[in-house]
Amino acid sequence: MKRLLIVLLLIASPTLAVQPDEVLDDPALEARARDISTGLRCLVCRNESIDESNAELARDLRILLRERLVAGDTDQEAVEFIVDRYGEYVLLKPTTTGANLMLWLAGPIMLLIAAGVGWNFLRKRSQHQNAVHADTLSEEEQERLRRILED
Repeated sequence: MKRLLIVLLLIASPTLAVQPDEVLDDPALEARARDISTGLRCLVCRNESIDESNAELARDLRILLRERLVAGDTDQEAVEFIVDRYGEYVLLKPTTTGANLMLWLAGPIMLLIAAGVGWNFLRKRSQHQNAVHADTLSEEEQERLRRILED
């Protein structure tokens, strides 16, 4: 029973999709490739890194990344090459520049606008209620109104 449980746990454990034929001979380059590939999105699997994905496109990206590193590119140059080729969507953590800056700022700006509209609504509502209470009749006026209505 224990052996079956151990086998099931080993089968269910997550494994990286990097194939043995993709692994570089240089351990330092391979470590760099693994580090970079954890930050690149698989374009087929959406929120899965190319290091975890079994898709063919992810395999192609892993191979392309390793080719760039072997060619002598720095980490930044290799990532820029892939981003230039596939777009900024390939980054799991997009940059906060250019068009993305609008997306990053849209949430807080909308929250501030909503807070301003809510505060303005509550302020006007309280002013309206104060105006309604100010329009009430004094005791003298109420007595005069009662006499007029009796006649």
